[in-house]
Amino acid sequence: MEAYKKVSKELPVTRPPSSTAPERRQGPDRRKSTFRSLIYGSLTPRRRGPRRGYVTGLADIDWHHPQWLAVALLILLSSCADAFLTLTLMSHGAVEANPFMAMLLNGGGFGFAAVKIGLTSIGTVFLIMLARARAFRWIPVGGILYAVLAGYVVLLSYEVWLLDQIGSG
Repeated sequence: MEAYKKVSKELPVTRPPSSTAPERRQGPDRRKSTFRSLIYGSLTPRRRGPRRGYVTGLADIDWHHPQWLAVALLILLSSCADAFLTLTLMSHGAVEANPFMAMLLNGGGFGFAAVKIGLTSIGTVFLIMLARARAFRWIPVGGILYAVLAGYVVLLSYEVWLLDQIGSG
């Protein structure tokens, strides 16, 4: 602490008035090219972990492990397959168990599929952004992503089994 006081006494802080300060920036203002900055930052990420150990916010990292891309793609492909199989089963006389999605089925298959895949996409993006965090302080969010994927595998297996039962019956 003594060294800090000594240095602070030796180095006075002087700031020029803001109206007379010369502009030190050179080149174009990077903040004005948002799309370029987004692409550049996506291809050359700098923060692979939080800057401070205690920080766990959404914007603390801008690089996510490639495994989350694979998990996200598998979840979204499973969601598409689930929508297709659900519509196929509905054409054979099955009934949608989810009342919200059943209401969407009355409007047609396109609205049903669009809402289903859209909601799955939004949820998957948020879970991937939080993949390194913990839900309720003890559940790793990455584990939730794997659980969602496993749930889709079970659901798709059940739907294929139902189609097989319809075909053989």
